[in-house]
Formats: sequence, C-alpha cells, structure tokens
Amino acid sequence: MTTDVLQFAPGDNVGDVMAKLVERGIDGAPVVDSDNQVVGIISTGDLIVQETELHVPTIISLFGATLELPSAHKHFEDDLRKTLGATVADVMQPNPVTASPDDTIEAAATKLHEHNVSRLPVVGDGGLVGIISRVDVLREIIRDDEAPAPDA
Repeated sequence: MTTDVLQFAPGDNVGDVMAKLVERGIDGAPVVDSDNQVVGIISTGDLIVQETELHVPTIISLFGATLELPSAHKHFEDDLRKTLGATVADVMQPNPVTASPDDTIEAAATKLHEHNVSRLPVVGDGGLVGIISRVDVLREIIRDDEAPAPDA
C-alpha cells in the first residue's frame, strides 16, 4: 500500500488535477471530502472525456415512431456531464470500490479484478489511509516469489 497518496477535493479545478497527475506520473487518485472520507476517484480516463467528441444518442425511426435507446441516452448524459465539467466533482467516479487496512493482498487483488479497477483507496476509521494499485499487488507477488523458502 502507498501511504503518500495524491488526493483531490470535489471542488478542485480539473486543469490543476491534470497537471498534478502528469507531474506525479500516475493515472488516478482518490477524491476526499473535508472529513477525509473518500467520495470518489478521478482518473485520466475521466479527464480525457473532456477532449473527445460527444456521441449523440442512437435514435431509431420505426413505423413513424422515434425511439431512443435508453443506454445510449445515459452514456450521452454521462459524457456531456464530463465534457462540461470544470471541477473534480463534475467528472469523478463517485462511490469507488475501497479496501480496508486489514484486507489481505489476495482480497485486494480480487477486488481489483472483479470490479475491473486499477486502484483501491484504503479506508480506515479516520478516512483515507492509503491506496493499493495493481502495481502494488504485482510488487508483493514478486517479493513473495523471491523470498527464501522457510526451513522445514
């Protein structure tokens, strides 16, 4: 787990966030409120949406009726919200999957895999205490593989 965690507040400016992520060479960070509680996670993927072209929802005309695919409309609304967003709260992913300080490396790896995320904020009683990334899991696997076998 990394304990020196770059973190952002919901009201932070998106431009400043981009610069800090690039400066630190990371692609995402937790978003915490004034009580140090994790309220979201922001990634470079969320920020890149601002630079993409919006895809208008798919509309089908059938026998004179116009139908809009519901999933296409939600995707459009999400992209529009992110494109117009100027603060972290506008573009972050709310309610991220988190880990506990007591979780094993196996539990963290399982959460990363099952939820298809690349990082887990580690949350204790007082709020954010660290972050576990896929690289942290790989680092631990390598360290375990290189450790000498216990004497029998």
